[in-house]
Amino acid sequence: MEMVKRREKKVETGEADGFGNDFLGLLINAYRDFDEKNRFSIEDLVDECKTFYFAGQETTNSLLAWTILVLAIHTKWQEKTRQEVFEVFGDQNPNSEGIAKLKIMNMIVNETLRLYSPVAAVIRKIKKEVRLGKLVLPANLEILIPIIALHHDPQLWGDDVHLFKPERFVEGIASATKYNSAAFIPFSMGPRSCVGMSFATTETKVALSMILQRYAFTLSPTYVHAPFPVITLQPQHGIQVMLHPL
Repeated sequence: MEMVKRREKKVETGEADGFGNDFLGLLINAYRDFDEKNRFSIEDLVDECKTFYFAGQETTNSLLAWTILVLAIHTKWQEKTRQEVFEVFGDQNPNSEGIAKLKIMNMIVNETLRLYSPVAAVIRKIKKEVRLGKLVLPANLEILIPIIALHHDPQLWGDDVHLFKPERFVEGIASATKYNSAAFIPFSMGPRSCVGMSFATTETKVALSMILQRYAFTLSPTYVHAPFPVITLQPQHGIQVMLHPL
């Protein structure tokens, strides 16, 4: 709200001739729309900011952070990924055609999503009474689906479930999960699965490619491992790595 007020004040004092053409500026324009039918409420404006910041920014930031961590620890996989990036892009910026060819990176991103899913759990509300196996679930019941528990279940993934093994995904997600679609759901599943799934993974691969083209990195001895769920799964004390320019 303070950001909104600052922009409004600049327009009122003549310091700016508009609220801006970025995302927040477009929201403020909708909030100030002359047509009541199109006008945003202040609650709409705040909710949109929360959705884009937490669902769009924080989740991808979390995924990229944990991917950097596992590659800083597993430097052989880091080097394999770097070689793949240079084979596909050379020293040029990533492009959409090349991103689709990054098979090793795709395996690493999926394994990171399994171990450190940015969204630790989702909640679903039952609309009408339904039978689930031997259970009868009444209407209006809320069910918490612990994504991180599913991803760390030895019955689904084997006794090495807690190890970083990107090769699990060498033949794709279906093969890795033994065709159990509910075993790997970092973006939830069904009609309410995350609409930004492809965007988030592409954004992560672009950023990671550009980092790998420029730096090798190792884990700092000051790092303390403490995954901590606050809306998204965050490293409680940050992730400290040492960058080595190539």
